[in-house]
Parts: sequence; C-alpha cells; structure tokens
Amino acid sequence: MDAEVSNVEQQVVAAAEAMPESTFNFSPVTLNLPGSDYKGVRTFALQVKHVGASNYAIWSPLTGDKFPDDFIGGDGPQSLKSKAEIVRFLKDSFALGHRAVATLTAQNMLQPAEHSKSLRLHLATFGVTHAFDHYGQMVEYLRMNGIVPPASR
Repeated sequence: MDAEVSNVEQQVVAAAEAMPESTFNFSPVTLNLPGSDYKGVRTFALQVKHVGASNYAIWSPLTGDKFPDDFIGGDGPQSLKSKAEIVRFLKDSFALGHRAVATLTAQNMLQPAEHSKSLRLHLATFGVTHAFDHYGQMVEYLRMNGIVPPASR
C-alpha cells in the first residue's frame, strides 16, 4: 500500500508543481467554450486543496489524527492562497497517507477504523483512488493551459 500512496503522490504533486503560479487558479469556465458546462467546477488550486483535505479526511481515521475543523467542506483551509502553501499542504497530506498505511497489519486491515464505519484497508485504498480521480482532472487543466503533464513528458 505504501508503494500505491507513493505512486499517486508522485503523479499528483508533480502535476501541482507543473502549473505555474500565474495560472494556479485556472478554471475551464474562463475558456468560454461553446456548448461547455463548466459552471461551478473547482479551480486547479481548489482541486489540489481538495485532494489534500480529502487525504486528511480519508486517512486520519487510520492514524488517529484529529481531522482539522477548517478542512471540512472538501476544499481545505481557506487560509491557504499561494501555490507554495497549497503544494506544501498537499505534500503534508501524503505524509499522513504514508503514516496511515504503515498502521495496516494482516490482523487489523479488515477491521473498521476508529471513529469510522469503513474497513481500514478500504480507507487506505480509497485515498489512492480518490487522489487519482482528481489527478485526471488536474491533467486536463494542465493541458488546457498548454502544459504537458510531467508523467507524459
């Protein structure tokens, strides 16, 4: 599982770092594409913050860490504004993921996590699959800005 966390971490962090600060708040709404319906979609920055906040929500039951109140709502702390702050938040959330999967054992992985109805193994794997879902969206945003995602270079 740690290799899976490392894999998604590498992809998502590299994509986040690839988007320039000047377009970090890009949203496809600004493209005004005929027939498109992007109203209400997250900006690139909010995609990154959402992955970070979700990582904390999904993996904190495995570590016993308290889920911070200002992460509720899915978009992470509103105080984070700069690319550097948001990328740091993302990296810290993956550090939690590594700590979370390190708690899995053959004896406990099919047990519910504390303060959760979900099995420990499900939470570990769901964190990875959720991050990859948003990675796909981040890739599209990069390409809409003429940036080849690092994994495709």
